[in-house]
Amino acid sequence: MNIKTYIPYYKRNLAVAIPVMLSQIGQVVVQMADTMMVGRLGADELASVSFAGAIFNIGLLFCMGSAMGLTPLVGKSISRRGHRESALLFQNSFVYNLFFALGIGAILYGVSFFMGNMGQNERVVELAVPYFRIMLVSMIPLLLFFSFKQFMEGLGNTRTAMNITIAANVLNIGLNYVLIYGNYGAPALGVSGAAYATLISRMLMPVAFLLIFLRSASLRRYFKFFCRENFSRKGLKELSKVGLPIGMQIFVEQMAFSFTAIMVGWLGAKSLASHQVAMNISTMMFMILGGLSAATTIRVSHQFGRGAIEDMRKAAHASYHLTTFVVVIGAALTVLFRHQIPLFFTSDPEVIALSSQLLLIVALYQLPDGLQVVSLGALRGISDVKRPMIYAVLSYLGLNIPIGYLCGFVLGMGAPGIWIGFVFGLTAASISFMVRFENKSKTYLADQTIKPETESSLIPA
Repeated sequence: MNIKTYIPYYKRNLAVAIPVMLSQIGQVVVQMADTMMVGRLGADELASVSFAGAIFNIGLLFCMGSAMGLTPLVGKSISRRGHRESALLFQNSFVYNLFFALGIGAILYGVSFFMGNMGQNERVVELAVPYFRIMLVSMIPLLLFFSFKQFMEGLGNTRTAMNITIAANVLNIGLNYVLIYGNYGAPALGVSGAAYATLISRMLMPVAFLLIFLRSASLRRYFKFFCRENFSRKGLKELSKVGLPIGMQIFVEQMAFSFTAIMVGWLGAKSLASHQVAMNISTMMFMILGGLSAATTIRVSHQFGRGAIEDMRKAAHASYHLTTFVVVIGAALTVLFRHQIPLFFTSDPEVIALSSQLLLIVALYQLPDGLQVVSLGALRGISDVKRPMIYAVLSYLGLNIPIGYLCGFVLGMGAPGIWIGFVFGLTAASISFMVRFENKSKTYLADQTIKPETESSLIPA
């Protein structure tokens, strides 16, 4: 491998990835701020946010994953100047995402009545339920925001979503300070205050995106293609064909993380609080790598739409190299500061000690976690989403959860044992996803008859 030939690909990938990274890091910073601020109220409060978040994120990430199908479809369409087709997909995405927000939200609301039967501390459940129900409402504006975000990323613009997200995150942190503790004359709402802060900031995000579209002539033109005839089963089917498998893949992965949190909760509130501390650091690294994954989807989909298969492969391989570089640094810092990091979240010595153990496991699985998410980004770029969904089920539900239970409870290793399941599940997923992309892309490379697709038949006559 000649590293010099990849330098242009590193630059292009990073140009797209960095705004996504900053946007996603901003989201994690808000979650960390919630955790830090709520953690000052006590271990039960911190555990309640972890418990509620574990269940809420299953549904939310399924919806967000389903929304991601818009990006590669728009990316391929734009690469062949299919502006009308892109507008049709954009228009249908609002109906599609709203349907999922309401449907999944209703299911999760029903689940809230059974949270007391999941083996958690009674006080933790009492605090978690109202927080959880407020967060459910925030799914609606967030999914509408995702229609704008995924469309813009399909165009290759990742900076606008970054700016809106960062602004919303700053607002969220400020509202946390006011609503959690009751500052500036506001009522002290505690854990529920963090949920209300999130709801308010998320309500403003799609509004901000709409205003940006209306003020930009190059973006406003897509609205001109909107019409009643564009709302169609074909449009929704096209989105679901790519989006649903992505949503299911993310769903089963989140199932592994969420059920791990539930199993850790069986060990007590302090174990669950330690889990939340370590998960915040794990999520921070994942979001950085998620930025590379999103950039890979955009870059691969654009090259694939043009029929430039060799460039498509190099764009994906460049992301593998960047991922490895980022992970080595991240894992080293995690190990080096594993005893200091928990101090930002809690002063409880038991929580600090256990968190430092879990952070070692975080460092151990960061490389396979990074490679699996970037490989998925590449596969989404070529709209290969069904087989990876199957691989995800086998890796996360077939390996991750059973091995975690075995090590944690049968072998008596406790919370660190439960977390070891991640190492096996993520490693299996990363290998299977990477092999899948290599095989598919080599097939396209060998087939010299592959040409960019023509304008979609989705467009009404």
